[in-house]
Amino acid sequence: MENDTLVSLEDLGYQGPLLEDGALDGALSGGAASPEFTKLCAWISTELRLYCQLEENVHATNCPSEAEAFQLEMSGLLSELACPYPVLASGDITQRFLNSTDCLLLLTFLVSELEASRMILVNKPEKKSQESGSPMFLELKGICMALGMSKPPANITMFQFFSGIEKKLKEAMSKVPPHHVGEPLMKKALGPVHVEKIEAINQALVNEYEMRRKMLLKRLDVTVQSFGWSDRAKTHAEKLASVYQPLRSALCTKSNISVAHLLAARQDFSKILRTSSGKIREKTACAINKVLMGRVPDRGGRPCEIEAPPPEMPSWQKRQDAPQGGGHYGWGGRGVQNFNQGGQFEQFFQQGGQHYNQAGFTQGRQYTS
Repeated sequence: MENDTLVSLEDLGYQGPLLEDGALDGALSGGAASPEFTKLCAWISTELRLYCQLEENVHATNCPSEAEAFQLEMSGLLSELACPYPVLASGDITQRFLNSTDCLLLLTFLVSELEASRMILVNKPEKKSQESGSPMFLELKGICMALGMSKPPANITMFQFFSGIEKKLKEAMSKVPPHHVGEPLMKKALGPVHVEKIEAINQALVNEYEMRRKMLLKRLDVTVQSFGWSDRAKTHAEKLASVYQPLRSALCTKSNISVAHLLAARQDFSKILRTSSGKIREKTACAINKVLMGRVPDRGGRPCEIEAPPPEMPSWQKRQDAPQGGGHYGWGGRGVQNFNQGGQFEQFFQQGGQHYNQAGFTQGRQYTS
């Protein structure tokens, strides 16, 4: 059965690393914890979305710790595809797609669905959409339809085409009150150099906000996964997936803001109103705003009231060796000899003077311990 699956994957155009000898067996044994297995499933789901209008989408994982997210997404996809195998579509979500038998059955089902979708497309090809064309063509067509313009002739030049659009815009503007649209926010005439720089700035912002959206969506996924950790939530895992996945799939990470939005922006975009302003509160005020919160317990956290931590143990210091020599005060034996080699013994008595004589010491007499 595994060989049949490999042959089917080759026929479908899969060129991943699992086509090598023994690679598919290792991925099947890992199941949802195997990133290579999730990549294969994600590739099949992406191909299915080309032929079927699916709301669910499966993403590949990067490490075994993301297995639960894969299980949640794959369960939603199988539910949308009306999977007939109870071992794949029912039961605890966190226990699905973990053994090689279930994973092989999952691959067989997904591969058969993809093969059937392609055969249906070959037997009943879709009619070419009338909206085919580049995005710029579609936008210009939408402008013409909004202004009520007829289809331009085939031999019209671009200058004549845009002149006709400008004429229609002026006619439409003359029928509305003054200052209805507002002054443009960008009044400076832009040349090719300006447009190129603005596009570079916009691309940098798009990349920045795409990263922020990915971070927020990741936090959302992790939060929703934490809801399923309780015993009560595990019994409603399928309901949670059926509600959350359609809403989650509609959230995209890429921004669709372009230079055209900057050119179309009006001056009112530069006026940022506070959320507490009167105009904003007319649309956001509701009865819940009048509910006053009762007294809440004191949670502390004031730095001025925090007591200083107790002193730590004294830091350890390197142990110093005891002085060499005999005698109670280190004056005997080699201690006197070493002390006397530098002339310090005589200097010691010379500085003492009469005081040392009165104490019972006699200059010039050798002292022994």
